[in-house]
Amino acid sequence: TNMQSIVLFIIVFGILVFIHELGHYLLAKRAGILVREFAIGFGPKLVSIRRGETAYTLRMLPLGGYVMMAGYEDDDDIRSGMLVSVELNHNGEITHIDTTQEVQLNNALPIEVREFDLVDDLYLEGRVQGQEESERFAVTETALVTKENGVAVQIAPRHRRFNHAKVGDKMLTNFAGPFNNFILAIILFMALAFIQGGAPPTLNSTPIVGDILPNSPAQAAQIQSGDEIIAIDGQTANTIQAVSDAISTHPDEMITLDVQRGNDRQTLQVTPEQVETPSGEMIGQIGIVYARENGFFAKVSYGFTQTWDVIKQLVGAFTGLFTGRLGIEQLGGPVAVFQVTDTVVQTSGLIGLLSLAAGLSANLGFVNLIPIPGLDGGKLLLNIIEIIKGKPISEEREMMITMVGALFLIGLMIVVTWNDIQNFF
Repeated sequence: TNMQSIVLFIIVFGILVFIHELGHYLLAKRAGILVREFAIGFGPKLVSIRRGETAYTLRMLPLGGYVMMAGYEDDDDIRSGMLVSVELNHNGEITHIDTTQEVQLNNALPIEVREFDLVDDLYLEGRVQGQEESERFAVTETALVTKENGVAVQIAPRHRRFNHAKVGDKMLTNFAGPFNNFILAIILFMALAFIQGGAPPTLNSTPIVGDILPNSPAQAAQIQSGDEIIAIDGQTANTIQAVSDAISTHPDEMITLDVQRGNDRQTLQVTPEQVETPSGEMIGQIGIVYARENGFFAKVSYGFTQTWDVIKQLVGAFTGLFTGRLGIEQLGGPVAVFQVTDTVVQTSGLIGLLSLAAGLSANLGFVNLIPIPGLDGGKLLLNIIEIIKGKPISEEREMMITMVGALFLIGLMIVVTWNDIQNFF
């Protein structure tokens, strides 16, 4: 049903996004970058659980996700002259700052803020209620600040911020999301090969007959499943490419096939059926499906080769947009993906869904590597510029570049959504 398709679409897309963001999260943590939030979806929060310094959040709109790292947002709502409540540890260091006056802190100490630095020197100076002179307190690196919206976040000293990490760590963190999607695609394609009992043959595979189409020239010629084609018209043909080329050039012409059937070699005569290709060319076909390769290495390598084939197709499509071979009206968005998911679920079941998920995962990894500001590829481009210049781009300039990229992506999303509306409604 459509409801089943919607649920499966959300689950599949959610898993792909989770794997992508998990890559960013793990490499950020490895580099010592403070991760404020790990979110699946956008919009209002549905569920939020805080563990350590990170909030793990499920949001309402399931079409994406993000890992919020320190350095990409304002850290606090503290201002000079503000009255805050602070909690101290046994060393007299501040461990929690409440800007709302609504959180019941242990042994809360009310302070009128005069000066503070929660990035470099880690202190807060102010006048404690009931005292005349200001007092300066050290702030721990893991201190929390309860912001005016009621959300508690951990402060981010400079060495915990993304922008101040080593450029190599930043590049690895940015690349980890797409890399995880490629790994997932490889694993899913491998799983398909094992579930289906073998990997689909390649053009260089041995031409062993798997299935024979009913009422086909192959059936009339008594070709059998398991036959290995070894020659056509006396010419050796030991790959699927060689057999296909030879058959396609003889439409409606009788040819001789030498096949190995068990321990016997047999000679069969078959007349390929004439078939018109989409380009109008007439070719010959005999109606056979080649056997899958069931060796362990073939199944494992299928994960890599098929993922690479998907990436090559995406590169071709992306290039076509710039050469004019493909128009922007051919781009599809979430509705198009759902329509494909619905068709696959209704016609191909689990096998089709796994294949779709693998292709989408490779797609997600590739698209995120496009060097557009706001995407991982755009961030990697900024990292490369940083290496060339020998210093990072200023935070203000990087924010401006990211904003331009975000506006471009929003515009692109509007275009693909309009394409979806025209194509499917």
